[in-house]
Amino acid sequence: MRSSALNKLLKRPLALIAIGVILCTALISVFAYVLAPDNTPYSNSMIVELGAKSPGFTRQLLLLPKTQKPAHSAKVSELLHGTPSDLVQVPLNSYSFEGTNLHIKHYIDDRVEDEVVYPIGQLLPAGQDGLTLAQQQEYVKEHSIINRTFYLGTDRYGRDILSRLITGSRVSLSVGFVAVILSLSIGIILGSVAGYFGGKVDSAVMWVINILWSIPTLLLVFAITLTIGKGFWEIFVAIGLTMWVGAARLIRGQVMVLREMEYVTAAKALGISDMRIIFRHILPNIAGPLMVIAASNFAAAILTEAGLSFLGIGVQPPQPSWGLMIKEHYNFLLTNKPFPALIPGFAIMLLVYSFNILGNALRDILDVKG
Repeated sequence: MRSSALNKLLKRPLALIAIGVILCTALISVFAYVLAPDNTPYSNSMIVELGAKSPGFTRQLLLLPKTQKPAHSAKVSELLHGTPSDLVQVPLNSYSFEGTNLHIKHYIDDRVEDEVVYPIGQLLPAGQDGLTLAQQQEYVKEHSIINRTFYLGTDRYGRDILSRLITGSRVSLSVGFVAVILSLSIGIILGSVAGYFGGKVDSAVMWVINILWSIPTLLLVFAITLTIGKGFWEIFVAIGLTMWVGAARLIRGQVMVLREMEYVTAAKALGISDMRIIFRHILPNIAGPLMVIAASNFAAAILTEAGLSFLGIGVQPPQPSWGLMIKEHYNFLLTNKPFPALIPGFAIMLLVYSFNILGNALRDILDVKG
């Protein structure tokens, strides 16, 4: 059965592309700070002079050591949370050396610049004072002046959009994962109990389901968010607690059909407990519908989180979120620089579309009804 379903899935190119997109996004989110050009925490390095630049923008940068060094954590922690930068990035149009000084044309805006002078010694790390002047100048050229290309442009604060898009993928996948775990856990317990026992238990569960079903999802999330607070983990829990209703209704219907099967009757005759029958004999036989509802809930959770972040009650700045990136730059859609809003919007569309395609393929392959 499993090999048959897998063979059917392999014959669907669109579903395979969707799986590829999901797996690539998952890998990118895991290694976000390795792949992101800006690997500082939350990819939040601001170069205010370079705000709202178009994709492919390139600029020379002078790297100045910070007077106060930030604290660094263990390598594993920095892999998960980013590496604080020891440098300040100053955009420049040109530079020249005059004796022991570095003269730069500081880039402020298009056709706007000023001249700034830095002693070369200020740019050298400890232990390099013994170099000759020519060696010091060469060291500064090689280590303190770089060319940087912003492949997807910059946002209004001069932050690299590509980096924030990469680190923001963690939020979308995390909220989907947590929401699916919570919604399926609650849905499986309540749906299977209601469908198996029926009677007053079923009536009570269905009463709760119908009440929650009548409340718009966003309003319910608002209420839960106001109760438990807004933030990274709180928004995950809030979304998960609102998405179990659909899973519970589907599982209830499937269990009501399977409880009348002969193998369930035989298990009861053998004295097997009800909980063992539910979790060992009934639920494994509805794995197909569970996979479909999981893919559907994953896509819905990503959209819900993006909507909440856009409204300002989701993930809070400076942590990057695709919905928050749209909120910060949606007014750019009316200008000739719409990319800061369009790029995260396209990322949301692509990921949600991939989960919907996967869910539809699983439904067809596993022949899920309802």
